Amino acid sequence: MLTDKQSLLLCAFLVVGFFIGGILDILNNFVVLTILTISFLAIMVNLISAKSFVKNNEEDSKNSK
Repeated sequence: MLTDKQSLLLCAFLVVGFFIGGILDILNNFVVLTILTISFLAIMVNLISAKSFVKNNEEDSKNSK
């Protein structure tokens, strides 16, 4: 699971990547599109895993009381 700072940096990389790729008109390039897609999927997986991790911890703390 990524830390908050790492997630923020990955989101910034994604935004800058789309911005620079759009300006240079290289978004149709397979390599650029693959890198941006993988970083987007990493952000989504991190969001889903962080939510389930927090949910499981809350359930465990309620069960232990």
